[in-house]
Amino acid sequence: MMIYVIQFPLYWYRILNGKVRYDLIRKAEEKDIRQIAEVHVASWKTTYRGIVSDLFLDSLSPEQKVDQWTRNLAQPDPILFVAIEDDRVVGFISAGKCRKKDLPFEAEVYAIYIFEEYQQKGIGKELIVQAVEEFKIRNWNSMLIWVLEENDSKQFYENMGGKEAGRAQLEIEGQLHEEIAYGWDDLHTL
Repeated sequence: MMIYVIQFPLYWYRILNGKVRYDLIRKAEEKDIRQIAEVHVASWKTTYRGIVSDLFLDSLSPEQKVDQWTRNLAQPDPILFVAIEDDRVVGFISAGKCRKKDLPFEAEVYAIYIFEEYQQKGIGKELIVQAVEEFKIRNWNSMLIWVLEENDSKQFYENMGGKEAGRAQLEIEGQLHEEIAYGWDDLHTL
């Protein structure tokens, strides 16, 4: 099975088994908040099972995340894009100014989550590309993303050219986890 991706601003087409599929990457809207929360929670449960406490993961619910994403979307000029497929949000990316002042990066991807059944189909890369385009508009030419060391998705960032730029400890429900910062010094090479 061959997949071809042709990118246009905010839109992309996939040719899959000879059929053109139309998908959309667009800025998040208020109507997307509940679905963003659902993707967020489902992704945590599939990605971090066996890494983070099952008790903690089982306690997560989309209702808990709706307020967080409502606040994020209400920020001035947020960078929050959603991937739409089959008329629903299947993934999202949240980004902005780099929060870590001791690292030499201008932009940061705060979160990128995709329903497990939609992973490894190019959606993550398209979300990253869209965020990078937004960074360039803001004259931010470098970025980083933090990933738990135990998270298998770190390969995705390495394959996209991210280089280890730092490490930190993150506490989740009383457990310490090692985080790796992957950085890109020049977004024009991405």
